[in-house]
Amino acid sequence: MSSTLAPRPATRRSPATLVVARRPRQSAHERRPLARYADREGNAREVITRAGLHGSVLVVDRDALSHGDCRLLAHLAADEPPENAALVCALYLDHLRREPVRARRLSAEDFKTAALRDQDAPDPAAVSAALALPPFDAGGAEYRLAVRGCGMSIPELRWSRLSSPDGRGEPARIVSVRQAVGALESYEPIRMLTLMALAAPARPGAGISTAVLRGELQRLQLSPIVLNRRLREVALATIERERVTLSEIATRCGRVKRDADGNESGETSWLARRLGLMPEGGKAAPTPWIHTDVLALIAAAASA
Repeated sequence: MSSTLAPRPATRRSPATLVVARRPRQSAHERRPLARYADREGNAREVITRAGLHGSVLVVDRDALSHGDCRLLAHLAADEPPENAALVCALYLDHLRREPVRARRLSAEDFKTAALRDQDAPDPAAVSAALALPPFDAGGAEYRLAVRGCGMSIPELRWSRLSSPDGRGEPARIVSVRQAVGALESYEPIRMLTLMALAAPARPGAGISTAVLRGELQRLQLSPIVLNRRLREVALATIERERVTLSEIATRCGRVKRDADGNESGETSWLARRLGLMPEGGKAAPTPWIHTDVLALIAAAASA
């Protein structure tokens, strides 16, 4: 008797056995770019948000195709309104239309750092010192924190520059934290007053955004570009004390030029620009800023 194979009874296939490629669930901060644009070289870029530590939000500018070259625009606290990320993006793009700007690179530490670090909280002694020294620059212009309407729906807390202490003369002009610090050639009291304003509890129903101010302060604190005032003072004191010249220090930095006869000398103009003694080409005033790598090079050369 020949055997026959009975048909296998039909079974319902469990949904778990279906081969379905599922994308990992994205958070609300990782679903779609805030904006896409083309930079001055024609490269496609986009502004996105990423979830940070303790519910904070990182606003990031990156290459739209490779998703590389990530730049941190702002680190918003968890209690910031969601609209502040779009506000930062809009102001950033508006700034790009007027002049080139380069934010610092996003790092792994940014995902492990709170939006406003505990060690940055103002202490009473520093607060007293900040309040005792009104922020005026060398030209007599005063700097104030004020709520300003910047063409957006939410009023912002920003630094403003007044041409005179009584506020008369030209209208107050909005400036960034970096611009205010650069004008004073000192981090204080601008840094401390900004920290105090960010640490103050918001009034119910005030509807005032601090997103841009917070982002400006963080970029200032984390930037490798620092003030050159102290380096200039040390270099000039060393020149006076050791009887060395700008040319000699520039030579120690490896900045050498040769005349028509082949005689070598240091590039004093390069050094003078880095120290803030003379303006860069096409600029009316010396820059108050220097990269930390160049600062270290000049400091070592001046003390050699």
